[in-house]
Amino acid sequence: MNADFIEALEAIEKEKGIAKDILIEAIEAALISGYKRNFNSAQNVRVDINRFTGQIRVFARKTVVEEVLDTRLEISLEAAQEIDPNFRLDDIVEIEVTPRDFGRIAAQTAKQVVTQRIREAERGLIYSQFIEREDDIVTGVIQRQDARFYYIDLGKAEAVMPLTEKMPTDEFNPQDRIKAYIIKVEKTTKGPQIIVSRTHPGLLKRLFELEVPEIYDGTVEIKSVAREAGDRSKIAVHSINPEVDPVGACVGPKGLRVQTIVNELKGEKIDIVRWSEDPAEYVANALSPSKVLHVEVNAAEKVTRVIVPDYQLSLAIGKRGQNARLAAKLTGWKIDIKSESQAEQEGIQYPKLSETEEAMGVEQE
Repeated sequence: MNADFIEALEAIEKEKGIAKDILIEAIEAALISGYKRNFNSAQNVRVDINRFTGQIRVFARKTVVEEVLDTRLEISLEAAQEIDPNFRLDDIVEIEVTPRDFGRIAAQTAKQVVTQRIREAERGLIYSQFIEREDDIVTGVIQRQDARFYYIDLGKAEAVMPLTEKMPTDEFNPQDRIKAYIIKVEKTTKGPQIIVSRTHPGLLKRLFELEVPEIYDGTVEIKSVAREAGDRSKIAVHSINPEVDPVGACVGPKGLRVQTIVNELKGEKIDIVRWSEDPAEYVANALSPSKVLHVEVNAAEKVTRVIVPDYQLSLAIGKRGQNARLAAKLTGWKIDIKSESQAEQEGIQYPKLSETEEAMGVEQE
C-alpha cells in the first residue's frame, strides 16, 4: 500500500464520517490475524501502518529473558543488548519481520476491513435515523411478501410489516405506496430491523396530528385512542382554548380532514368524541353516536352503569358489542349498559328527562 491508500481513507473519512485513524487501527488488527494465518506464525506481532506514506511493517515482539525457552516469544538479554545496550530483563524487543509479499495480503485485508466498516457505519447511521422515528409514520413502497412479512422499501432502509399488522381491509401489490407506523427499531447482525404496523392505534393518532393543524400546534390534544383496525375507531380530543371546538377542528371544513384519514385507512369509521374530566360525561360522549339518559359512576371499582332509551340499546352496544367495547377502551372505565325498560325492571332509580328535554335531545348524567 502507498500514499494513494491513505488519500483514499481520507476521502472515506470525509464522505462517510469514519475517522481515518479508526480505519487504520482496524486494518492493523486484521493484518495481525492475516500474518499469523498466512505465515503459520505463533509469534506475538505488531503491525504498523505509516499514517502518511501507507508503508506497512510487521514487528515480532519478544520478551527479554535470562534463558530462552521459546524463540518465537523470547530473546536473551545478550542478544537484546546487541540491538540496544539499554534493554533490560522483561523489556519488550521489537524485531521487523515484514514478509516480502505481505503487500498483497495487506491490500486484500484492507479492502475487506474498509468495506465492513463502511457497511457498519451506514447501518449505524440508518439505525440512528430511524430509532428517532419510533412512534412516527413512514411512507414506503411494497417490495415483496413472504409467509410472515411484507417488505417495504423506505429509500435508505427496508422495513418489515408482519402480516398480523396489516388491516383486514388492506390489499397490497408490489410497488404499492403505503403509510405505516414504526413500532420498533432493533439492532441485528444484518443491520437495523424496522418493524411497522397498519393496525396500531398510534397510526390513527399520528394521522390526526399530521392532518389537523390545531393538534400539531398544541391547541387541541388527543387524550385517548381506541381502535379496531379497518373497522371502527374512537378518538377523544380536548381543546385548551375554549373558543376552539376540538371535534369540529378534527372533522374539518365539510368533513375534509377526517375524510382524508378515513380514505387512508380504507374506510375505517372514526368517532371523534369530546374528552371530559367528568367520568359520567366522558363515558356518555364515548358511547356516541348513541344517546345516553344517565351515567352512574362507581369510582372505587372504576365501573359505570349507563341508561339509554330502549330504541338506542342496540346502537349503544354496537355490532358484536363493538361500540361499548371501544368506549370502554377509550375511557378506561368498565361500562354496563341498560335500557330504560331493563332499569325499570331492576328497580334502578335515576333522574328522568322531561318530555321537553327529551324532545330537545338533552342528556342527563
